[in-house]
Amino acid sequence: MPSELRTDRLLLRRWRESDREPFAAMGADPAVMCYFPATLTRAESDALAARADALFDQHGYGLWALEDASSGTFLGFTGLAPMPVGIPGSGGVEVGWRLARGFWGQGYATEAARAALGFAFGELALSEVQSITAVMNLPSRAVMERLRMTFVDEFEHPRVALGSPLRPHVRYRIMPAAGV
Repeated sequence: MPSELRTDRLLLRRWRESDREPFAAMGADPAVMCYFPATLTRAESDALAARADALFDQHGYGLWALEDASSGTFLGFTGLAPMPVGIPGSGGVEVGWRLARGFWGQGYATEAARAALGFAFGELALSEVQSITAVMNLPSRAVMERLRMTFVDEFEHPRVALGSPLRPHVRYRIMPAAGV
């Protein structure tokens, strides 16, 4: 398993201690977290970063820290994770991303997700990869569509409070033939 993936502009790599501070700032930003139930405390952010990196040892894939290849600036994360238990597609693999606000709208999420999907369909030989988000998260849905992912269904996310506008979720899927 490679410890990193590269694109023209990006490095997807294992997490470093130096990522914790910018990741915590990202998780505390209400704009970044607007499609999640709450912002993250520093302790929650550190725990999430540790879990994201631990996926590599557990599954052979995970959520890579994402950095600008030329400057080394931490941008967020992108990668692969097991689909959450209790939702449609559980047991499969999800591609996901989250970027700090200053790096939105520059194509980084799409570029990094393509690299992660290349790894999923190449080295891991997966037959499909899924992605989920809140129905109202139009920016992430646009990334899914740029990746040529296909809408599968809409569902109520069981870990989001009843009545929350974030509870309705969508699921998209892609297979290797889609030509990532």
